[in-house]
Amino acid sequence: MEKRPSYLNLLETGELEARAKAAMANLSSCTLCPHECKVNRLENEKGFCRIGRKAMVASFGAHFGEEPPITGKRGSGTVFFSGCNMRCVFCQNFEISQGLEGQEIEKEYLAFIFLSLQEGGCHNVNLVTPTHVMPQILEALVMAAREGLKIPIVYNCGGYESITSLKLLKGIVDIYMPDIKYSDNQIAQKYSKVKRYWDHCKKGVKEMFRQVGNLQVDASTGAATRGLLIRHLVLPQDLSGTREVCRFISRELSPETVVNIMDQYRPYGMAKKYPPLDRPITPEEFARAIRWAQEEGLTNLLTF
Repeated sequence: MEKRPSYLNLLETGELEARAKAAMANLSSCTLCPHECKVNRLENEKGFCRIGRKAMVASFGAHFGEEPPITGKRGSGTVFFSGCNMRCVFCQNFEISQGLEGQEIEKEYLAFIFLSLQEGGCHNVNLVTPTHVMPQILEALVMAAREGLKIPIVYNCGGYESITSLKLLKGIVDIYMPDIKYSDNQIAQKYSKVKRYWDHCKKGVKEMFRQVGNLQVDASTGAATRGLLIRHLVLPQDLSGTREVCRFISRELSPETVVNIMDQYRPYGMAKKYPPLDRPITPEEFARAIRWAQEEGLTNLLTF
């Protein structure tokens, strides 16, 4: 039997609704992420993410191309949100994250999406780029949980998170899946337009690990039920700072943390204007990244 997600406990006590209301209140002077734009998104003012009161969704559906513990046997129920609190020049979803392809939706429809993914047999609701619309997600989650939603929530984010926001998600998110993109603040500023990325990312990922611990997988379904899975995309000329990222994970989280070292970098978006990001990584660069991860003591590596 699949494990009961933790948000159902908060639903029963009324805490889930209270968290949703608290998160929505933050939109009046938005400090959801480290940008702290302080615009009134309840009045449809827009800051860095360019999203106002309503969430925008580009697409949703069962996805079988995620990591095996996320996909399991029946697929992951992905929901792709438009907009982002980062502006990576190489984003593979550039049209969605920065081009804002998608449609504004009401909370009722977002709740319907969550329930339809469950009805379709998906193991989880996989929230892709959720940071800037976390309050809208919680509003919909309250509604969906009341109507029978009972699969885990995957928080699939870029790693540029606010500790205050993450604490609102304690006991709601069962599976955190952050990217750790860089281990250098200046490189992150240059290529993703974010300040002090590495500082904020380390604090945020530590909070995620504190909440959910190492990844737990249901043997009968092959799908994760709780825990942390970190993604790290290897960039040309080690702009991603892979060794330092792996050292942080091994020493400050756990050597047993599940980490996907990814080799699929391609020059999407505007990357061709930013050498050396204008080329794929080489086999040698990827092999070096794997060697560094092993030398830093990580024992649960994925290369999916």
